[in-house]
Order: sequence, then structure tokens, then C-alpha cells
Amino acid sequence: MAERTLTERELNRALLARQLLLERARLPLPRALERVGGLQTQYAPSGYLRLWSCLKGFRLEDLTRALERRTVVQATLMRSTIHMVSANDYWLMTEAVREDRREGWIRAAARTGSTAGIETVAERVRAMLAEGARPRAEIVRALGIDSQTWYGVGLFVDMVRVPPSGTWERRRADLYGLAEDWLGPSTVTRAEGIEHLVRRYLSGFGPASRKDVASFTGLSPARLDRALDRTTLRRFRDERGGELLDVPRAPLPDAGTPAPVRLLPTWDATLLVHARRTQILPEPYRPLVFHSKNPQSVPTFLVDGRVAGTWALDDGRVRVEPFERLPRSALRELRAETERLATFLA
Repeated sequence: MAERTLTERELNRALLARQLLLERARLPLPRALERVGGLQTQYAPSGYLRLWSCLKGFRLEDLTRALERRTVVQATLMRSTIHMVSANDYWLMTEAVREDRREGWIRAAARTGSTAGIETVAERVRAMLAEGARPRAEIVRALGIDSQTWYGVGLFVDMVRVPPSGTWERRRADLYGLAEDWLGPSTVTRAEGIEHLVRRYLSGFGPASRKDVASFTGLSPARLDRALDRTTLRRFRDERGGELLDVPRAPLPDAGTPAPVRLLPTWDATLLVHARRTQILPEPYRPLVFHSKNPQSVPTFLVDGRVAGTWALDDGRVRVEPFERLPRSALRELRAETERLATFLA
């Protein structure tokens, strides 16, 4: 039975609290990444900028050191996008999404015949990486494979992006290593991974609908339903009567909870379609953030828990462009936050 109806503003504040955007926390980096369900990092600096918005006392070198020490891992995971996750979460999330990612690639590649010999190619890649991390360009050139085949290889060989690639200092994440060499072999099952990923999503982004969970995780409806049936959940309703699922004891702040100005990096997962229920990105502004000429989105800033404009670095200063006129109090808070970011980056 659904416990109660949650308003859009309550869902907004729940998302902000779980994403550590209501108040900066003091947490170890792996724990912070677990709290927010991992960070999407097709652009490596996004992870650094997001953690600065979430954590007290965060420094650029903290994340680079965590990647080097293997407590944080960067790899292609949910929705076949690059994520930074804790080392403890890596194998669970990998086991959760591998089968659906592989099946999707096989269906698409079968139309062009690209599936032929993929497992043989994958074994050759595995043998190369067993000798040590290699740049993607070197592997592709040595084996004479195209980009679609390379993408398929990643579904048959578990690989991580090895530092210093994919860091603030070297942003292109193109150095690959075997996950089992970097972290040790997997000791979890697919069922364990799927249940874990579902809980991570709801802890970081819930309460959410089944469609939202599927959108973020990329899991098939059948696998997702089985995992949800095995998970202890709370149930709510949104203002349209739709069912929302949640894990027990996750934060549900009051709708009136103040939300500070926060700066978000490009490709922040809170703005993607799975979180539309929260209106953290108001629909009139969505085409200004995601559009065909700039599909990777743009850095944005939040005022009262909603995107209110964009920001960019300009000769050491943070330049902001509000979508509409802002109250003086919001402008003062925004100015203070951008000055803190400029000092952090300096």
C-alpha cells in the first residue's frame, strides 16, 4: 500500500538531500560516490566539480589520489556511459548491467554483421591487457578493428579506465586495464548486482517509478521487476497518482527545506530524464541545456533547487548566465558560490 502522496517539491528536496546538494557533507570519497549512486563522467572534470559541490574540504588531488589508489574506479557502466564509482560498487554494478548491455549490442550489431568473431577479438584484447594497461588507439591499431567492434569488446572483457587518464590532469580516459587485475576478480552474482544497483539508485535518486529505475540502470523490465520483488521497499504516490518506490529510511526532507545555490557540471545525472519528476530542470529550460548542437549539456547552477542558468570558466573567473532575472538575494548567493569555485580551481 502507498504510504502517502509526495508533492513535486518534496521529491525535489529528497533528490537534493540524497545527492548531497542540500548541505556539503564530510565523507570519504568512496562513501560519497555510493551515496549519490556514482557520478557520470564522460568529461572527467565533471566528477571533480560535482564532488566539490557535495563535500566539505574537497581538493582536486583527493579524487586523483583515490583513482590511483583504486578506492575509486572509472569504467563504462550504466547506460553504457562512463561512471566513477567506489571500488566496492564496481563489480556489483558491472554484474548488474553486463547482460543487458551485451544483448543490446548484439541486437544492434547483428544488422551489420559486426558480431562475427567478437569473442575471439575480445580474447586477443584480454591477452594484450594481461601484459599491462594499453591506450585504446594502440589496441585498435594492433588488431585492426573499428569503433563498433571496440565497443563490443567492452561487453566481453571487463575493463577499467586507468589513471592518469580520465583525471583532472589528463582528461581523456583512454588508457584501459583489466578490471580483475586492477581490483581482483568478481565474487558476486548477477542477481546480487541487480538488487544492489536498484538499492543504490533509489538511495540516491528516489523515491522513483519503475520507469525511472529502468531509465537510469538500463535493466530490462523482467530483470528489474524480479529485483524489485526481492527488495524491501516503501511505496508512495506522486501528485498524478503514479506509484513511487523507495528504500526504507532514506531522507525525505520537508518541502519547505531551504535549498542553497549549487553549481553542477556538464552531464549531471540529476538533470537526465529519469529525474523529471523532481523538476530540478524545469521543462521550459530543458532545450537550453540539452539540444542537438550541444548534446553533452552545459554546466548549470541551481537556485531554490532548480536550474536557473548556466556557468562557464572565463580566464580564471566563473561567468554565469541566468535564464531569467534573479532576486538580489539569489544573485548574492550565486556570486559567493562562484567566487568559492574560482578560488578552488586556482
